[in-house]
Amino acid sequence: MENIANNESIEQNHQQPGLKGKKLSFQKLRRNDSLEMESRSFPTSHSHASTGTAMTVILQLAFQSIGIVYGDIGTSPLYVYSSTFTDGIKHNDDILGVLSLIFYTITLIPLLKYVFVVLRANDNGNGGTFAMYSLICRYAKVGLIPNQQLEDAEVSNYQLQSPNNRERRASKLKSNLENSHFMKLFLLFATMLGTSMVIGDGVLTPCISVLSAVGGIKQAANQITDDQIVLISVAILVGLFMVQRFGTDKVGYTFAPIICIWFTFIGGIGVYNFIKHDPSVIKSINPKYIVDYFSRNKKDAWISLGGVVLAITGTEALFADVGHFTVRSIQISMCSVTYPALILAYAGQASFLRKHNNLVSDTFYKSIPDSLYWPMFVIAVLAAIIASQAMISGTFSIIQQSLSLGCFPRVRIVHTSTKYEGQVYIPEVNYILMIACIAITVGFKTTTKIGNAYGIAVVFVMTLTSALLVLIMIMIWKTNMLLVIGYVLIIGSVELTYLSSVLYKFDQGGYLPLAFAAVLMIIMYVWNNVYRRKYYYELDHKVSPEKVREIAANTNFCRMPGLALFYSELVQGIPPIFKHYVANVPALHSVLVFVSIKSLPISKVPMEERFLFRQVQPKNLNVFRCVVRYGYTDVRNEQEPFEKLLVERLKEYIAEEFLLSQKVLKNGQTDENYNVDDDKVNGAQEISDDERVQEAIEREIEEVEKASRAGVVHLIGENEVIAIKGANIGKKILIDYAYNFLKKNLRQSDKIFDIPHKRMVKVGMTYEL
Repeated sequence: MENIANNESIEQNHQQPGLKGKKLSFQKLRRNDSLEMESRSFPTSHSHASTGTAMTVILQLAFQSIGIVYGDIGTSPLYVYSSTFTDGIKHNDDILGVLSLIFYTITLIPLLKYVFVVLRANDNGNGGTFAMYSLICRYAKVGLIPNQQLEDAEVSNYQLQSPNNRERRASKLKSNLENSHFMKLFLLFATMLGTSMVIGDGVLTPCISVLSAVGGIKQAANQITDDQIVLISVAILVGLFMVQRFGTDKVGYTFAPIICIWFTFIGGIGVYNFIKHDPSVIKSINPKYIVDYFSRNKKDAWISLGGVVLAITGTEALFADVGHFTVRSIQISMCSVTYPALILAYAGQASFLRKHNNLVSDTFYKSIPDSLYWPMFVIAVLAAIIASQAMISGTFSIIQQSLSLGCFPRVRIVHTSTKYEGQVYIPEVNYILMIACIAITVGFKTTTKIGNAYGIAVVFVMTLTSALLVLIMIMIWKTNMLLVIGYVLIIGSVELTYLSSVLYKFDQGGYLPLAFAAVLMIIMYVWNNVYRRKYYYELDHKVSPEKVREIAANTNFCRMPGLALFYSELVQGIPPIFKHYVANVPALHSVLVFVSIKSLPISKVPMEERFLFRQVQPKNLNVFRCVVRYGYTDVRNEQEPFEKLLVERLKEYIAEEFLLSQKVLKNGQTDENYNVDDDKVNGAQEISDDERVQEAIEREIEEVEKASRAGVVHLIGENEVIAIKGANIGKKILIDYAYNFLKKNLRQSDKIFDIPHKRMVKVGMTYEL
């Protein structure tokens, strides 16, 4: 690293014309070389200092978050009391007990747990189950595919910030996770289960929200039957799903004002009912009323918790949607608008019910003053649609994340907005969700049964989030153990109590999200299991460097003009399908690049850090390896052609490699991290001045440009997988039937990456797994 300043002129002068404006600093040329390594531990890294966000921007984001984040939890007052008192109110003080439960539940879970603790567990600003799993994977080697590289830790977003105290306990937990195959599987299983439950939430939210809002029309038109309400709800749901392909960008600006009006209405009406009917409900802040409620009702009180938990539905959206905003903006909007409005709404409804016990089944609409009925009805329907929209969009986002980590079959991701990166649309999933929503609405017809199913999905996700959070607190944050134990005892016991209650209603609709999750889990397990088996097969049968040299030395091979991009998923070498290709086609393009598409356990990879190149020896073969790294929220079919980006980065790499050899020669020493071959050193020794260096760089780059002008061909490996002979019946069902059925009925890789069909060649090979 000495004499770097003295060599600035070389860095500035040795620039190929097409690369002008892109200075190649020597620090960037330093690198670890792990493309031939199967797995290595990452060096300790330090996070970049975060830049502050202006308060005006935070306030704007806080306002916008009201429309996106709180639609689901904000519409809960539509159905909480009716779902809690399914058999009517047996004692007037039971209302105080339930109100006290609602107050402390909203305070403990959404406010304290999520807003002030869980939001800190974001992954470079992104939240959700997969974000937490990615955070853990990045800190400990718990991924089941051995494609980790030293260079991954150098990606700016990859780096972690963690305190230096309590290292011993954190290291022990990390070591236990890394050395236990069972724990790795369990973590992946828990993440898949959480993902499945969130998708189930995305199915149930439109059903219960729209059905509850539309049901209010019965107060103004008694002649309307339940079946007609169901049909109106179905019509709204169909319209909602049909407009998904246009994205939410065009209507996004209307979300926040509508939900703000909604919160103003329910808060104001709550104050009105509180003053008019029974201000004494304020004494429910005393938890003694919870104890009295359980003493009077015993088992029935425990069962009713399944209705109380609906007051916090949509809380996971606080965390899942944090990537669109900031932690501070969500904290501000929750504390200043959402939390007080909800508390006032539930207190007002409780005051109303204290005087009208018999109206509990229609609490929300019955408690509205007559003059505000129609405005409130319209706002309620709009708020229900917005709540549904937010959960549907969240479902698309979480499937995109699981797809990028190899946990979901290939589906097409459509980005619907050029302004907002997170707005995606998945056609296949959209229609499946629509059919599921219609079937549930028509089948259950009432919010009570849907509420039973809804509660299970909500509490399961919250419990899994807590479990992953405890791992992060111990291993990454290195939190004081007393605080961890306090969190588990307080928050964990509350969530487990609610979970036991909602599971009691398994046969009353509670089975639905579990059945839905089971189907999704089977699909995800089949795809991920065979995906891993394929990777290990390629790793075990990769082409050796000796075999590549043998191919290069074979005079029977002809070189035809053009640039060939050979796609595979193997990071640590050249895939076995290359050997299959050259055995059947004795010709190679003048430049061949093996492209490995790799997903990192981070949300985004900066474009300048996306491509990682190495040259396959011998040099005259003109064969390169390229690892293209994406985060789980990155766009994979950019507007700019992928091949154009790759060729530009390849030319930059060639120039950097040549400069690297010159640096090593001029410094008179070789760094152990440098991987410079003898050909380059010898070539560098022959160059006496800067002009000849420039000519040599341009000569090498010209070969790539000439091949690119001759035509770019995309070689796609189409691997047919079958169970190995003698495999047991379980493996045959898994590979021969389940996986191949999914593969044949879903999109292929060329459609995922928008590869032009006219320049695509598929190379087939059978893998016996």
